[in-house]
Amino acid sequence: MIGVELGLMLRRRRVWLCWVLLCALPALVAVLLATTRLAPAPGQGPAFLSAVVSNGQLFPAAALALVLPVFLPITVAVVAGDAVAGEASSGMLRYLLVRPVGRLRLLVAKLVSTAAFVLIAVALVTLTSYVVGVAAFGFGPGASLGGAGGITSLSGAVITPGELAVRTAAVVGYLALCMLALGAIGLFFSTLTDSPLAAALGVLAVVVTSASLLPLDAAAALRFYLPTTHWLAWIDLYRVPILWTAVRQGAEVQVSYVLVAFGAAWANFATKDVTS
Repeated sequence: MIGVELGLMLRRRRVWLCWVLLCALPALVAVLLATTRLAPAPGQGPAFLSAVVSNGQLFPAAALALVLPVFLPITVAVVAGDAVAGEASSGMLRYLLVRPVGRLRLLVAKLVSTAAFVLIAVALVTLTSYVVGVAAFGFGPGASLGGAGGITSLSGAVITPGELAVRTAAVVGYLALCMLALGAIGLFFSTLTDSPLAAALGVLAVVVTSASLLPLDAAAALRFYLPTTHWLAWIDLYRVPILWTAVRQGAEVQVSYVLVAFGAAWANFATKDVTS
């Protein structure tokens, strides 16, 4: 069942369109920066964007910071919201359940498919932005012929390109987990309605509500548990030494959202009267 869902996801044009659009935005920003050389001042704009003009190896981090607030959550909401509701609206869900396919097995396959989508999305943005960043801005000062130079971390220490690659891979995994939490929430909303649009809007409502409560002092007691609170914890992976506390806490919160949302989706879907 998991293989069937993964194959179905990869055959959908909207999935590929989401990936293309996610990669296109950082590429456009790179072209504009390379053309004008007008990078934001340090401390302004998305993280790392002010430093990419001098070192293209940092552009994957800047690209992830660009797509994280809006574009990445939107694509996850669209795909996750369509997981169950899309098949219900087309009439396919009833025929799926007539076959000897358990509802829990179907939901697990949907969650795995969503996880594959978010992991591929984050990885594609990272890989394409690295190629574009190096092509537009080079490997930075200290680069030898045929090799890349060191990168200055947020702590001021220099890290090697190999260390940068390992840290960026960790960032990809962390952000994929953050987006999987949204995907699980979308899966839950998708079991509540036969409208993929309504399910996607439910996910976006969660994101907007969390982002709106984040700066409010009155919501200080809730701040740690809001899903968007820990989205930028990955920046600490680019410090020397790595500050693991925020990353670990963020991962724990996101895993909790995945478990609770998936449990709620299963509790609703297991007793749902599927008529379409």
